[in-house]
Amino acid sequence: MKALIVDALASGKGERKATRDAIGAGPRAIAGIFESRGIEASIIEAETILTGDFPRGFDLLLTSGMTGDIPTIRKVVSRWRGGPALIGGPVTSNPEQALRKTGCEIAVIGEGEETLSSLLDAGLSRGELPDENSLREIRGLAFNADNGVKMTQLRRVMPRQTLDGFTPSTSAIKGYVLYRSARVYVEVLRGCSNYHRALLGRDCESCGICRNGDLVERYDCPLGTPPGCGYCSVPSLYGPPKSRSASRIKDEIVALLGEGVSRVVLSAPCFLDYGRDLLVEPKPLTDPRSPEPNYDEIEKLLSSLADIPRMRDETAAFMIENLKASLVTEKTAKLLGRYLASTPVSIGFETGSEAHSELMGRPSTPRETLRAIGRLRRAGMKPYVYFIHGLPGQTEETVDETVKAIEGSMDEGAERTILYRFQSLPMSAFSEYPSAPPTIRDSGSRRIHEAATKTNMRAKDNMVGKIIRVVVAERYDRDKRLLVAYPLKHGPVVLIESPQPWEGKVIDVEVTGVASERIIRGKPVAMF
Repeated sequence: MKALIVDALASGKGERKATRDAIGAGPRAIAGIFESRGIEASIIEAETILTGDFPRGFDLLLTSGMTGDIPTIRKVVSRWRGGPALIGGPVTSNPEQALRKTGCEIAVIGEGEETLSSLLDAGLSRGELPDENSLREIRGLAFNADNGVKMTQLRRVMPRQTLDGFTPSTSAIKGYVLYRSARVYVEVLRGCSNYHRALLGRDCESCGICRNGDLVERYDCPLGTPPGCGYCSVPSLYGPPKSRSASRIKDEIVALLGEGVSRVVLSAPCFLDYGRDLLVEPKPLTDPRSPEPNYDEIEKLLSSLADIPRMRDETAAFMIENLKASLVTEKTAKLLGRYLASTPVSIGFETGSEAHSELMGRPSTPRETLRAIGRLRRAGMKPYVYFIHGLPGQTEETVDETVKAIEGSMDEGAERTILYRFQSLPMSAFSEYPSAPPTIRDSGSRRIHEAATKTNMRAKDNMVGKIIRVVVAERYDRDKRLLVAYPLKHGPVVLIESPQPWEGKVIDVEVTGVASERIIRGKPVAMF
């Protein structure tokens, strides 16, 4: 039996545009389940299938994506001529829609490892669709039955020890076209500690439990409001944080480097939650502010990774992404700066309004976020800041405050502003709100976009003349004289004019100019 795993994440209607250099951790986790049972599993990107022949010789199809990727998944499934077709990932937060619109037969909801293991035991390991009675006994599923879509009871979130017992595949990384130059995500923890609730549009009785209650009390809301920021479904899908052991994380990264990977992202909804769950066990970590970060566990992990030979000689790099400002103490910033100097790190604003932030259930205030940016910058890192336009509750006043926050963040040392459009997600508190229109159709959102663009262009101009280390990815599809490269420690796309076949090589380039808000130009100065 052979399984084909199709990664459709961020592919939208068929093409990944903004995140070509990102490879998520989910598909490799699923491939690891098959490998642990001696079953061959291959990963392929959805784009590869849609632009070529469908791979043959497979008995089982598994697809992964987000709600916005449904058009691509539907196209992939329509070309499948083998056995059962399954769907997983964030898209299954609305399982009935996922099945109805894609043509898959089974949807795996939330964490997939234990559910997939049960499906394999029930007959999927032979490439056969388990019968309806067997499916009804497996938690965390939705499936097509004679009288419509049936959902089984949701599976409880996995304990930390269970998650740590699963081993993601590393050999399957070669199924990605750009694996040698892409940011490869390695899961260090799963889940989120923000169990605040959004107040916007809710008939909240102001019991205060989600902000001031005991860790166990915070888990459930008397009114049933989903936990976390109103626009996010991570706590609903994956529960409170659970950390993987530093040794298993390091083993996975060493194996990936051995396969040719050069850029690793320590994946987590908030990296500073790493090890905090150990401080409160056996209670769930449902407080985004207390206790402080587990400095010992963070240092243990980062120091072990910094000791890997390719990290020491800087032909590979590891980085982190999301941080909660509420956890960025002076001690935090100094610790991160010790191991992540000159590395971008992302921190969420979403809105510049204090009142709007509270209504959305944010774990940190805009003031705290500004303070965290300054601390991270002084510690030698390059903060990136996130904002969302078109959020529920956006007004002229919140737009004014958000524009000021964008400008203020750059004054504090932010390197880049990343702007997203609000998307309504199932299992989030804002699931009943419509997704935001494009910036061109909303004057407030357009002002936020213009402010972000202005600050980003200013930051790009400041890069001219500097030397940065990059990994060459591929030929530029718009001009074959140019190579596309990505900074080893993340940053804007770099275009290099060269006839050399340097794909996968690590080189130093001097920044010679700015092509656009997202792209700079460079010339080679050294190769490694």
